[in-house]
Amino acid sequence: MSERLKVLISSYLEPELVETIRKEVPQVDVVYRPDLLGQPRYIADHNAPVNRTPELEAEWCALLGQADILFDFDHTHREDLPELAPNVKWIQATSSGIGQFVHRMGYAESMNCIFTTASGVHARPLAEFSIMAMLMFAKDFTYLQSEKEAHHWQRYCAFELAGKTLAIIGLGKIGQEVAKLAQAFDMRVIGTRHDISKATAHVDQLYAPGDLKSVIQQADFLLLATPHTPETEGLIGAEELALLPKGAVLINIARGVVLNQEALIASLESGHLRGAALDVTTPEPLPADNPLWDMPQVIISPHSASTSDKENHKITELFCENLQRFLKGEDLVNVLDVNRLY
Repeated sequence: MSERLKVLISSYLEPELVETIRKEVPQVDVVYRPDLLGQPRYIADHNAPVNRTPELEAEWCALLGQADILFDFDHTHREDLPELAPNVKWIQATSSGIGQFVHRMGYAESMNCIFTTASGVHARPLAEFSIMAMLMFAKDFTYLQSEKEAHHWQRYCAFELAGKTLAIIGLGKIGQEVAKLAQAFDMRVIGTRHDISKATAHVDQLYAPGDLKSVIQQADFLLLATPHTPETEGLIGAEELALLPKGAVLINIARGVVLNQEALIASLESGHLRGAALDVTTPEPLPADNPLWDMPQVIISPHSASTSDKENHKITELFCENLQRFLKGEDLVNVLDVNRLY
């Protein structure tokens, strides 16, 4: 490409990481205006509130109009982004699950550009959250917490993860990372994936999506790590939860709508499920009067299990690789399939 492309950083990024992009790919102009972006509330906050004066808003819109590539979607102009950024050829997202968002906004039709996800970036923190949840139930954290609150000392017996069956629905990058860590605890790992012909490491037995019920019936721990698509919406309901062995634990790191939340509450209240660990809910934020908040056997994370202190470093590394590929006309990593939504 003869003309220098303009890359606009659309959400807060540490200045040293912006400099990394400039050094790694000096062939492009990197525009970063933190004064036009919101201040992060936590590390890797890509949706910080933004408050611009009319003059600063005009500056930002001008930058959007000049941009060829966006590092992240501009969450301040979701509705009119196609009109404000007509020259954009590629958007690198900071999230993995952007399929439904792109579909909902109609970007695939209104923007003549490529969308790439952050698939793989969040696999490790989500896997660690899943292991944490399984360990907490294996060691009966509810008993320990209640005994601590009562200032009571009474020995008890927990169980080991070794030999327990972890069933993973959705063996993509995240699911496979969980499988790797689970096998380090000598767990039996089974699961489903869309294409069972692909090699899947750290899994003892692989099933097609059509074998969901058979998988569920074997699970001591059921992990939902599948993308949100029309096929997976409402995938786990009352019938599927009833197939779980009594005392099983459900972990959801996918999307809230993959699980029928009312059915989950009923299963927890009946005692059929031992517990649940939820990084996602329906809706989000979870309403204050939802019974899940008051269930001691439920772990709730505010859709933050994927966020870590290394997130922006990993996204920057991915972006630099993709930027170099883009300049060379090569295929990009993690291109979103706008039809399959992942």
